[in-house]
Amino acid sequence: MLTILAVDSKCSKLFGSYSVRKDDLAVERLAACRRRAGKAIGYQRWSGLLFAHWRVPVALLRPLIPRELEIDTFQQEAWLGLVPFHMSGVRPACCPALPFVSEFHETNIRTYVHFKGREPGVWFLSLDAACRLAVEVARWKWHLPYFHAEMYLRREGDEVRYSSRRIDSRSPRRADVDISIRIGESLNPEPGVSVEPGTLEHFLAERYVLYANDHRGRLLRGRVHHSPYPLRSAEVVSCRQTLAAAAEVPVSRQPDHALFCEGVTVDIFPLRRVSL
Repeated sequence: MLTILAVDSKCSKLFGSYSVRKDDLAVERLAACRRRAGKAIGYQRWSGLLFAHWRVPVALLRPLIPRELEIDTFQQEAWLGLVPFHMSGVRPACCPALPFVSEFHETNIRTYVHFKGREPGVWFLSLDAACRLAVEVARWKWHLPYFHAEMYLRREGDEVRYSSRRIDSRSPRRADVDISIRIGESLNPEPGVSVEPGTLEHFLAERYVLYANDHRGRLLRGRVHHSPYPLRSAEVVSCRQTLAAAAEVPVSRQPDHALFCEGVTVDIFPLRRVSL
């Protein structure tokens, strides 16, 4: 076993110590849990999150990822994520949330990357949002492949259904999803403490860094900060989707793994250029 990183006492309390199998690479996985210096530029609330994942070959993802980034794996397996959820309280730090702009559903298709064994994070293959203005702002400011979509989220007790249909003319392919889940038991050892580091659940969910390319192809890195996800197990009851194929990763079977989270409040930090 290889101990990756010593963390400050607060981070250690929330996230524990991290050891991984040798074949998982010496990736610094806990550094991102610390809140970085500087002021947040925005705030959001993410709620009703589903983390549905498929195992996929690294070779299938490699052409879709910038060469400066390595695909992050768990026990030598790469993962593709489908993450629908509800956003609320979306606002810049300088002003309050606004009606009809600050609350909407979102769904993203993502995989996991790291930069030279550091800063493990997310690479978004596509993002759909049920707010046209949010889509345009995110494309311009965050350099992310957002699309406008019609979305639906319904919960009855521990049964949740998510559906999305892309209606953006910039998308040349059909891209939709209809997935229903049944929420299971809590996975966190205690409230406010993350799931066990070194587990697949920690690997898939506890991500605080995103990467993007600007219009000149330069690699950028952004960060978020929030308390550890209060995760629960989830059973996929049904899943029909073409979002993955539209993102050039053709998976059509039921997800291999699923998690649910009631929600977290998120601080957003600006994109910075990555020094190569």
